[in-house]
Amino acid sequence: MHPPLRHTLPPDAIPRHLHAAPYAAVVLEGGYEEAGERGRYRVEAGDVLVHAAFSAHFNPAPGRRVVVLNLPLTASPAFAIARLADPDTLVRLAERDPVAATAYLVTHWTSGRAALADAPDRMAAALSDASDLAIEAWARDHGVTRETAFRWFRQAYGVAPSRYRVEARARRAWGLITGSSETLAGIAAEVGFTDQAHMTRDVKALTGRTPGAWRTAA
Repeated sequence: MHPPLRHTLPPDAIPRHLHAAPYAAVVLEGGYEEAGERGRYRVEAGDVLVHAAFSAHFNPAPGRRVVVLNLPLTASPAFAIARLADPDTLVRLAERDPVAATAYLVTHWTSGRAALADAPDRMAAALSDASDLAIEAWARDHGVTRETAFRWFRQAYGVAPSRYRVEARARRAWGLITGSSETLAGIAAEVGFTDQAHMTRDVKALTGRTPGAWRTAA
């Protein structure tokens, strides 16, 4: 289910949560921080946060009034953030026709700002790729204890790094399951699961359906 079309963010932090369908959040007023599977961003009016299918993110308390416009997307873009020069036109369109507003958004957005690059963000990037990052070794390389690295990450991303990695791997697998003809056993091996049963458990936990069910529905 998509979030409300236009709403004001609560003043308190929003715990990490997952959206099954892709959508874009256009910032109309104020600014806030969001940490998800594509990094961490500080956004302001005119920025567009792009959420892929089965994306999960955490929002710390914004500290000020924030109004966003949420629009559904038909596909999951490869980027995480964009910029819209004329949000007012988008708002007027959305009041009459959300479908037309989405079409306007995807034809008028431009490249957005860069993601943050603090220590938790560098860890998030490493956890999101295909490597099997050893968190204790990462912490040692950065001159901190494993406990400190876990605390940094949880404060920034609202989840333990170990869970973040599990979801990232399951999301990569889901993308191959739904977007390729490779065998499920081959995908499990390619993405780094110990076996196909392990992949099945994690993909179902993330998406609510098994890999076989996704293939049947394709």
